[in-house]
Amino acid sequence: MERSLSMELVRVTEAAAVSAARWMGRGLKNEADDAATEAMRTVFDTIPMQGVVVIGEGEMDEAPMLYIGEELGTGQGPEVDVAVDPVEGTNIVASGGWNALAVIAIADRGNLLNAPDMYMDKIAVGPEAVGKISIDATVTENLHAVAKAKNKSIDEVVATVLNRERHAKIIEEIRAAGARIKLIDDGDVAGAINTAFDNTGVDIMFGIGGAPEGVIAAVGLKCLGGEIQGRLIPSNDEERERCEKMGIDVTKVLYMDDLVKGDDAIFAATGVTDGELLRGVQFKGGFSETHSLVMRSKSGTIRFVEGRHSLKKKPNLVMQD
Repeated sequence: MERSLSMELVRVTEAAAVSAARWMGRGLKNEADDAATEAMRTVFDTIPMQGVVVIGEGEMDEAPMLYIGEELGTGQGPEVDVAVDPVEGTNIVASGGWNALAVIAIADRGNLLNAPDMYMDKIAVGPEAVGKISIDATVTENLHAVAKAKNKSIDEVVATVLNRERHAKIIEEIRAAGARIKLIDDGDVAGAINTAFDNTGVDIMFGIGGAPEGVIAAVGLKCLGGEIQGRLIPSNDEERERCEKMGIDVTKVLYMDDLVKGDDAIFAATGVTDGELLRGVQFKGGFSETHSLVMRSKSGTIRFVEGRHSLKKKPNLVMQD
């Protein structure tokens, strides 16, 4: 892939984040998602690549744009798989909560798992604990493995978990082991990525969330040298049959190379609302300010990008050249 593609993708997530942030705290999650999706789709048309959406807003008959199979880019440049989440955390934006992101992940064509839209059980850690954890081990065993890898006592370890009733046993076991918990209401892409940044204070992520988000998080952790493991959890026969047609064994543990193959992938995210890692969009009298993260696995480069955008020169909050 072209090196310059990294910064081009930041323009896409910036546009989506600025558009979604207008809806922060207004209780209208669909409007926030629609605004971000339209902005993201518009800017994609200016990006020099031959992209195909493998993880997007749904099937062609379910989503007007950024649907699975849609072609993105100018039609010139590298052939890539594209995974998008215009707003990772629509409920967060609607409530004005913590850690909503606009996110993109790309890899060379054929290298991203075309994950069906269903649940995935996940465990994620940063670089220091790579190879030390297992989704088949107990929560307690994984907590002690991370503590040892990071030279911490167990009561210094922080696990992040989506605040869902289905995670009651995980939360109970974390507390019984003596570790601490950071519960998140939504947004487990940020939860997984945060395990690779010491300043977030998060050491490990447990729990069940969306499978597409698992693939996006895997690209981010590949860039960071971290690890995520997953196992699909079909909730009915229809989802199970879909996995069979796609050739996915639902009993199999999905490791990093199953989720994202090859040595070249790019992850870009812009904060919509404030979070541990990225600040949310701020509007300041005709300008907006954005805070983004862009990473490439091949080079190992990690960039934090601060942007200031003239809203007068960019109608409809969409950044176009």
